Amino acid sequence: MFAGHFGLAAAAKAASPKTPLWAIMLGTQLLDVIFVPLLLTGMETTVETDGGGYGGAVIHADYTHSLVSALIIALLAGLGAWRLWGKQSAGVIGGVVFSHWLLDLLVHRSDMPILPGNLGSLPLMGFGLWKWPFISGALEVLLIAVGAVMYYRSVRLRARNAPEIAGSAFPAKAVWAAAVMAVLLMGSFISDLIGI
Repeated sequence: MFAGHFGLAAAAKAASPKTPLWAIMLGTQLLDVIFVPLLLTGMETTVETDGGGYGGAVIHADYTHSLVSALIIALLAGLGAWRLWGKQSAGVIGGVVFSHWLLDLLVHRSDMPILPGNLGSLPLMGFGLWKWPFISGALEVLLIAVGAVMYYRSVRLRARNAPEIAGSAFPAKAVWAAAVMAVLLMGSFISDLIGI
């Protein structure tokens, strides 16, 4: 679901043009950014299933991807965004951070705990769409397409509403910016599919 998170980020940027794109992109991946050092130290692990490949792992991210941890990380990221960019950006950043957990809930096998460290050994969550790569892949492509279209429409709208750039080459640049965004999003999806 790597590319799908970025597709959602493009859509969020369309909804909140004042929030920096880099912050939204980082926000959608923040749980995985925190996961990497914990994976490298062995605190969190992955186990290959079904021969590996796209969605072919059970991910034991008991700290970064627990429901409660995701909520706490989203809250902290939102508070940081509030200090830097204001209330609207705080909601956007907090929302995209938590959206990572929600999207992962759709695709992960039952490997996402409710409490950090799987305290209390409560049932693990995950709807397991990765078991059906065509369905999970189609969901990612849909997120990418919707994000790219929303990003394009927001850039064109800003160009139309800015008198200093009306009639300039900016609308053409908006088309190219959205096209580059879509190509990069599809490239991240393809690299995820082939396991790069």
